[in-house]
Amino acid sequence: MARSHHRKKHKQHVQQFKHRGDFAESKSKGKASYTFLIIGLIIGFLIGYLASGGAVGWMAIGLIAGGAIGYFIGYKVDATK
Repeated sequence: MARSHHRKKHKQHVQQFKHRGDFAESKSKGKASYTFLIIGLIIGFLIGYLASGGAVGWMAIGLIAGGAIGYFIGYKVDATK
């Protein structure tokens, strides 16, 4: 019986496909900046709430500041990858 997998590889159209070990490096699935943004929003909101005793203005400032800090920390983490 013929064993085609033992023959010489002479067909160019078959060899152009990727084989099992020919994979390129894959990109990361998610960005750390979004994760740190969400964590920063939560922490900033909690700090604003606890520091002001529930004043809406200070909670909003804490939310914005925490989100900005979290985003820039995540951006730096993404840049080092």
